[in-house]
Amino acid sequence: MSDNAILLTAMAVTAAQEPAKVSAVDRLVEQIRDLLRDRALVIGDALPTERELGELFQASRNTVREALQILKAYGIVEVRPKIGAVLSDRHEDAVRKLFAFQNDISPASFLDVQGYRKIVEVGIGDHIILHASAGDLANLDLVNSRILQVEGVDDAAHCDFAFHEALVMLAGNRTLLTNYRLLQPVITHIMRVGKAKRPVQIDTHQTHSEIIAALKARDRVAYAYLISRHLEYGQQFVGSENIRSARNG
Repeated sequence: MSDNAILLTAMAVTAAQEPAKVSAVDRLVEQIRDLLRDRALVIGDALPTERELGELFQASRNTVREALQILKAYGIVEVRPKIGAVLSDRHEDAVRKLFAFQNDISPASFLDVQGYRKIVEVGIGDHIILHASAGDLANLDLVNSRILQVEGVDDAAHCDFAFHEALVMLAGNRTLLTNYRLLQPVITHIMRVGKAKRPVQIDTHQTHSEIIAALKARDRVAYAYLISRHLEYGQQFVGSENIRSARNG
């Protein structure tokens, strides 16, 4: 083999081993999303100006503008006259419309959402069991305990979502977590309907505690069973006949 062939082979191996480079725009999109979360901005709050974002993240004006265009396309931000970029609620409206939520939950939508959640939450079980520390699982206990301290259906639904969000966070995958959070309006709506018909928060707390116990015992089978049973529980509030029709449709 010639010296040039050896060099090309070595370069190819090195390139294959190196992770794919993230563009400056994609990196800035992630940084802005982190900023929105870290500052706990709510719908209607203004983002830093383009100049401020550029200075904060050492990015050019063109990069900032492209990143904001991406966030705008996803419905995360919108531009308002005399204000600039603000946090938008259009992504929540789009998600609600996507699943056709009006005054109730359609059986087909329930199956789609809970099916997605089952794929995610059961699927991450092995990773959590292999990698979660005792501190990680103690934090799940802490998040779970908050549902016993609230009153009202809305607060209980948000506490319920917070537990499952904390569970998904233990997968250590930012893309997965971001996509899961995009469905928050739909997931909390499902939780709200169930809690309105059976407002017993101690039941939810107990179920979550059993899930945590399975993780602490590093029991994959018990964890998968408990999560699946938990996610299927709400079917009784949608209507078994309609659920069967949706499955067969």
